[in-house]
Amino acid sequence: MLVCKFGGSSLSSETQFKKVKNIIEADPLRQVVIVSALGKGNPSDNKLTDLLYVIYTHAQHGICYEALWNEVASRFINVKEELGLTFSIEAALSEIKDNLAAGVLSVDDLVSRGEYLTAKLMSEYLGYDFLDAKDIIIFCANGEIDMASSREKCSNLAKGSCVVIPGFYGAYPNGKIKLFGRGGSDITGAIIAAAMGADKYENFTDVSGVLVADPRIVEHPPAISSLTYEELSELTYMGANVLHEESAHPVRDAGIPIHIKNTNAPDDAGTMICDDSPDEREKKVIGISGKKNYLSFTIYKKHMSTEIGFLEKTLAIFSKYHVNVEHVPTGIDHLGVVVTAESVNHCIEDLLDVLSNELQADDIEVKEDIALITVVGRNIVDNPYFLGQMFTTLADADIAISFIAQSPRKLNIILGVKNNDYIAATIALYDTLLV
Repeated sequence: MLVCKFGGSSLSSETQFKKVKNIIEADPLRQVVIVSALGKGNPSDNKLTDLLYVIYTHAQHGICYEALWNEVASRFINVKEELGLTFSIEAALSEIKDNLAAGVLSVDDLVSRGEYLTAKLMSEYLGYDFLDAKDIIIFCANGEIDMASSREKCSNLAKGSCVVIPGFYGAYPNGKIKLFGRGGSDITGAIIAAAMGADKYENFTDVSGVLVADPRIVEHPPAISSLTYEELSELTYMGANVLHEESAHPVRDAGIPIHIKNTNAPDDAGTMICDDSPDEREKKVIGISGKKNYLSFTIYKKHMSTEIGFLEKTLAIFSKYHVNVEHVPTGIDHLGVVVTAESVNHCIEDLLDVLSNELQADDIEVKEDIALITVVGRNIVDNPYFLGQMFTTLADADIAISFIAQSPRKLNIILGVKNNDYIAATIALYDTLLV
């Protein structure tokens, strides 16, 4: 049995719905389908989920949202009419609007209707049963998923049942709807795949797998044929965003592979993600990703290396300000702390004062406008030829490296460069290491 998730880009129009149906009908094992909310019909459109959030905010503050509501409603009605469906989407929308005006809907109630109504349309179009996510995805009181209860709910499905399930939300035991965070439909699909013991979790999107580099920077980068879950984590954490990182956890724990596929090119191989790394991939670069706008605090103190607990005290200060530390490059009497610029914008002056006073530092230097680039590949750090290529490439491009870090498990090397050099560095590394 296969669990398939289709993102919003796969559900933006009559044409996209037809592509989904062809994919489902091509394999009788595709019995469980999870859908996101309708995607953009045009690039200039607003995301449906964003519109619903704005509508809720308008309603809470007594601001007219009629035009926004009409935009949401017309998208659903257009898809229904184009596909010739009978589901009374107009009545469902009217009920939601009335409940919103009456003040009986929470923000989670309203926003979840994007996926709910999309799943209603898709279930009729495929001839599958509709199954509400709130009846099988159960949250604990602390907001975490109750996997035991969710697994029990999913196990009640008859073997061979063909169902469409809305993504992005579940419910507390009392039935109150709870949304996931970003990438929620990916996570929904992974939880259901794990709970049902699927043979594979297929995630359909608008690209043919995880690409070896950012297509906004590198022209036509190919897809990576296979990845381990660890390699996926390294790439997604540093910017590759085909699949939300958290969505891998449930299926990884259950030993279920993820297959990233393209709705618009379903015959493409895509990317298979599992726990095993093919032997031929050893000591080979498989992908590059990165992000801009980091900064580093370089803390200098004489005899720091002999002061027991100095690192612990430093990290505790950042934790006090709820700042996530990305990397900690060190020297004999120097300690670097790399963080996102956004995470310290609100507190950098206070943070500097506390670091200086509590650590009794001799000097603290802040370096801004840093970009991080991760080069991923198993055991590449043991390959002197690769290391020579990498540093020579950046030197030839006149790109300075501000710091270097490597994974303890030898999965990747992370380079710090200036924001202004990020694109040039990525292209240079791609041309040398991956072309």
